[in-house]
Amino acid sequence: MTTARLSALAAADLPLHALAERLLALAEAGLPEMYRPDAETFVFTRAGTVSPDGSRRLEQRGTSTRYAAITALGARFLPEERQRALFGGRSAEEFAGLLVERLAGVVNLGDAALIAWAAAETAHPKLSDALDRVAALDAPGRPLYTVEAAWVLSALVAARASVDVEDRIALARRRLLAARAGSPLFAHATGPGLVPRYRSHVACFADQTYPLQALARLHASDDDPQALAAADACAARICALQGDGGQWWWHYDARRGTVVEGYPVYSVHQHAMAPTALFDLAEAGGTDFGPAVRRGLRWMTDVPELAGPTGAPREPMIREDYGVTWRKVYRGDPKKAVRAARGLTAKVVPQARLAPLDLLFRPGSVDRECRPYEFGWLLFAWLGGLAR
Repeated sequence: MTTARLSALAAADLPLHALAERLLALAEAGLPEMYRPDAETFVFTRAGTVSPDGSRRLEQRGTSTRYAAITALGARFLPEERQRALFGGRSAEEFAGLLVERLAGVVNLGDAALIAWAAAETAHPKLSDALDRVAALDAPGRPLYTVEAAWVLSALVAARASVDVEDRIALARRRLLAARAGSPLFAHATGPGLVPRYRSHVACFADQTYPLQALARLHASDDDPQALAAADACAARICALQGDGGQWWWHYDARRGTVVEGYPVYSVHQHAMAPTALFDLAEAGGTDFGPAVRRGLRWMTDVPELAGPTGAPREPMIREDYGVTWRKVYRGDPKKAVRAARGLTAKVVPQARLAPLDLLFRPGSVDRECRPYEFGWLLFAWLGGLAR
């Protein structure tokens, strides 16, 4: 398929365009292996295991309503016949309808918001019912995880052309903007009570990309310069902090706009989450961070953490033979010890770097699993587009 985003990538860097096309083909090949026809939903993950004879295989584990909704959001951009190959014969619109029918049993606000977002994007006739379920789970005045607050706003923005949600948009907008933590970055939660005080300053990459995407989409749907400025400032900061190898870092001190701990580096951040948020921002009228997107995408094949003596990767992150991209590169530290140590230290001594930890726990371990949302957001990032 040719989209404006892919065409722009081809104009800027033909090898990276070929990489994006390769990843999109892999998503279409891999998602059917993540679908559970017996439950009519998607698995939580496909995880690599090693049999006694040393051979590797991937096994399905669990199910995820959240990942199913994200897959529907991304796959709707495919031609309908190719959608049906992913959803057991259903189109993305029909699968979104199935998720809407199951909403009464959904108790997580983030899951419900994603389903309502998919219902809005596919013009489902029961969109109002989906939004009612979101409202029922979104108790007034209750703090939320910032990611879920962002998804609520994105769902409402997607629905505003069909349903009167202006009062709810105003509340969701105000809540999300208030989650900024003294820097251009967003906190992990919209208010106290959800996160222990000793790590309340620590926010993750998802806490940045989903809010900046929601605020960009808000501006695109009805001019909101304050929302666009907040999204732009957040994007500028995470791009300024991007690693030399194109890495999108994982944990930040949201008060100061600095990195707390970079690892793990997640594939989905590199090929999907950063691109979709930054593309939406540019198409909404914000800054074009295309060079940062390209640096991040290039990491998928040029992984400095896995480089062998000749510079070639010891293990590729992209595995067509298994139908996956490996989930992340990480330190292999027990119980995420480096993250915990740096998070606690940053609370008291923000400038301390604890450099010996980098020598003791070098990033070079690979998490051999892959989750459906990684491919769902990949399709969304490169096949979608935001109209103002």
